[in-house]
Amino acid sequence: MPTILGQNQYGKAENRVVRITRDGDTHHIKDLNVSVALSGDMDDVHYSGSNANVLPTDTTKNTVYAFAKEYGIESAEQFGIHLARWFVGSQEPIHRARIRIEEYAWERIPTSDANSKFIGSDEVKHSFVRKGQETRVTHVTYDGSAWEVVSGLKDLVVMNSTNSEFWGYVKDKYTTLQEAYDRILATQVSGRWRFNWTDDEQRMPNWERSYEATRTHMLEAFAETYSLSLQQTLYQMGSRIINHRSEIDEVRFSLPNKHHFLVDLEPFGLKNDNEVYFAADRPYGLIEATILRDGADARIPVDLTNL
Repeated sequence: MPTILGQNQYGKAENRVVRITRDGDTHHIKDLNVSVALSGDMDDVHYSGSNANVLPTDTTKNTVYAFAKEYGIESAEQFGIHLARWFVGSQEPIHRARIRIEEYAWERIPTSDANSKFIGSDEVKHSFVRKGQETRVTHVTYDGSAWEVVSGLKDLVVMNSTNSEFWGYVKDKYTTLQEAYDRILATQVSGRWRFNWTDDEQRMPNWERSYEATRTHMLEAFAETYSLSLQQTLYQMGSRIINHRSEIDEVRFSLPNKHHFLVDLEPFGLKNDNEVYFAADRPYGLIEATILRDGADARIPVDLTNL
């Protein structure tokens, strides 16, 4: 045979599932986009077309919805763990399951102080507005014995309107950029962090609490770092997470520099004292790096966070 089969996987991608939990009149929403990828003894289906070892992708889709009912959705990570354990444990030909999940957050719509004529504004606990900031993500992988959970977020836009500089860089004959001693620093964060929970004998993290705390430390580091470069800010964001969250061993960020350029107002007889900017969407500098706990190995793929 002139060719051989390499790495392969299959499954149902982007299963949108919305789970409503009704606690009396108070409702809770979990809105996920779940992708399932399975691998194992799949040579025959590629070489001869035999489906003897193939669990239909339609079945994986149905499992996502059935599990949303059976187990609920406590967190994206916990839901991914339930699915991965089921596919590997229930199907002998399947040796590895990877579950990728995006979570879209909703928050309650605040109501007015005035009582509604019909139901009373204080009773409205079922109306939500989609949060427009970031998308939460997680990748859960299971091979029957070991787990790997990599969570994170994307599309979180942040800005410091001061306390950022950029100067002292290499200059050659093509350099036209002027040094900046007070600039806007803005970026659209794509970040992933890898948990050191790898087997069922370990205590499982509190996934929801971990996400909120990690996000908080990341944002605090961005706000509190007097930045001489976006690289410096990135490192401080990752270090703050590693130093404060013992369940995380590795963080990787992809940070595009969302450039803001001062507009020349002199033709109009006006002085622009760091007040009016042009926000350019492209081209952009793209700063990427991994921050590790001392002694940990880098396992988050380099291109996982790339925009």
